[in-house]
This record gives sequence, structure tokens and C-alpha cells, in this order.
Amino acid sequence: MQYNLASFACDPAQSRGRLYKEEECHSRSVFQRDRDRIIHSAAFRRLEYKTQVFVNHEGDHYRTRLTHSLEVAQLARSIARALGVNEDLAEALALAHDLGHPPFGHAGEYALCEVMEEFGGFDHNAQAIRILTHLEQRYADFDGLNLTWETLEGVAKHNGPLIGGENDKPVPEAIQEYVAKHDLELATYASAEAQVAALADDIAYNNHDIEDGIRAGLFTIDDFAEVPVICEVMDTVDSAYPGLDERRRIHEVIRRVINRMVTDLIEETVRRVEQGQVKTADDVRHFGKPLVAFSDELVESNRILKAFLMKNMYRHYKVNRMTSKAKRMVKELFLFFHAEPECLPDEWRSAAGQAGSRETARLVADFVAGMTDRFAMQEYQRVFEMNVVD
Repeated sequence: MQYNLASFACDPAQSRGRLYKEEECHSRSVFQRDRDRIIHSAAFRRLEYKTQVFVNHEGDHYRTRLTHSLEVAQLARSIARALGVNEDLAEALALAHDLGHPPFGHAGEYALCEVMEEFGGFDHNAQAIRILTHLEQRYADFDGLNLTWETLEGVAKHNGPLIGGENDKPVPEAIQEYVAKHDLELATYASAEAQVAALADDIAYNNHDIEDGIRAGLFTIDDFAEVPVICEVMDTVDSAYPGLDERRRIHEVIRRVINRMVTDLIEETVRRVEQGQVKTADDVRHFGKPLVAFSDELVESNRILKAFLMKNMYRHYKVNRMTSKAKRMVKELFLFFHAEPECLPDEWRSAAGQAGSRETARLVADFVAGMTDRFAMQEYQRVFEMNVVD
């Protein structure tokens, strides 16, 4: 249990509760229990073999969705503690934030978005809600994990309100369906804990994608000379440790950049709390903009960094080739099972509707999105190659 919570933190004793009422645990807070349920879920285990940037078989040292989620959780806990918000809720949200990603990272999502366009669409955040509220079927009394309102709110809204303001995108069906039963107040911002988890995600993937990109030979650390936050830290490291071997130099630069980003985030958030006289968790939700934020200077540095990674990593021809293969594989698996649901495994086939129907499309999207990279490649061979049998 975390003590000395800030007044604007989410207090587990004041939680808005679960959709299905349960007797609570005497030894754990409601948010600790949410975290534990997420960790023990099948969807969380599958993250071990889901792509972050590089497909799992490309190398043992690249991040997967699981290792990325653990790194985000570590950062989220550290930031939450410094700000006095609830560490357990921030950690639960960090661990859950990527549960809805299909195999092969964003390539798999692009493919499912395309094939699901006429059937209600596909969105990885909405898929995470679908997993947490429906697809995880472990408990005798309910489908899903029956998480608290605050945890589900954070998963749904960690990137901001879903309705109102400048948001003109339709609310994904999975979120609409759940909100009809348990209102997550989609027009407001999420808790400070959810905002911490969202920016911990940014810090983790920006810096660790640098490390993975260097390991893959796509660029070197010296190529970041035009990225302000990187080059400033690099100059400091090179002055303090002249002649340091390259592996240690890279690690020293990246860990210091992470520390600088975390420090900036804490300082800017404290400034906003004081300036906005934020006193309660509801003040955070109605602040009118994110309360947890980077300074304008770091926002610009992150923009330059992301542009560099987009050009030199995410659109590198080697990554593009794997992305193209992955999109084709996911799309063809979906189209095959949607047209021939009788070829689905028994537990999925029994729930499928008519071939080509909207009902079957959603079920097949659930099936394909839940695949690991490894299982998707094996399933692709099983259904399309004559010499491969079950």
C-alpha cells in the first residue's frame, strides 16, 4: 500500500467500483488486485511473442511487447511515486496498455483496420477493453477481469477524451458497448495515473527503440547529433568518459536521456498542479488539458526524435519488408477465416456466425488479434501450405 498520496491521486478506498460487485481482498487494494489480474491473464502472457518493432525471431535481445510493457510499468511506478499519485493504478495501466495489439505490432493493426473497415473497424485500445471486459474468460461469475472503473477508464482514455473538443473520431464499438453498461465518462480526461502511464510509454519506446535500432545496425548513436536532448547528453557523457567503449557509451547516453525526460515530466506536472490549483482527482479529469506533461522544450525535442525514428527506423527498408510480409499474413488469415469460419478451431467455430457476416468478422478479428507472431506464422502455414498438417 502506498502512503502519503497527493490529494489529486486516485484513492483505492474511494474507487467507483467494479461492474460486478465482489468481496474485496483484505491484503490488497482494489488497484493491486487489478494489476495482479492483468499479470495473470492469458493476453498478458502472449505479449512475450508479440512484436514491438522487430519480430521475435529476428533476435533474442530486441524488445517484445512484454518486455516493453514491463519497462513502461517500471517508469510509471517511479514517476507516480515522485508525484504522489497511486503507484499500483499507474502500474496496472502500464501493464495493460498494449494488451490489444495484434501480432506483428502496428503492421498487424494496419491490416486489421483495413479488413475490418466495413465491420465496425479495429483499434488496439478498444481491443484491450474488449479483452479486459469480455474475451478473458476465467472467472465463474463474469466474463473479462471485472477491473475497477478507474483502471478501465485509464485504458480507454489514457491518450485523452474520446468525445467532445477536437476529437472527431467515432468511439470504437467495443468501448461503446462497455460504456452502455458502465459509464467511463468519455468526454473527460483520465486520471493522473493514466496520464503517467501514457507518457511512461512514450519515454520507454522512444529510448528503447533507439537502442534496438542501433543493435539492428539501422543507425549509430552519433547519427542523433541533430536531436537536441540526445546530443546534449552525448556531449556530457563524452566529456566525462573519453574513450568509453561503444556499448557502455550507448547505455550511458540512453539512461541519462530517460532520466532527463522523467525529471522534466515531474517538474512540468508539479508546475501545472500548482498553477492550476489541482486538488482532487476530478480536478485532473476536468483540467481541460493533460495535467501530466513534458515542458514545451522537451515536447519539441521529442518531436524531432520521433521524426528521426520514423525516417530511419520505422520506414527503413528492412523494417518495411517485414511490415509488408506481416500485413499480408494477417490480412490473408482474416479473409480466410471470415470466408470459411468452419475452419476455425472448435472453441471459435462454435461461436461464429454465417460466413462473411459482421458477427463473424468481429469474432475472427478477436481470434487473429489474439495471436502471437509465432502462432500467426504457424497458422498461416497450416491453412495455406499443402505439406503442413495439424
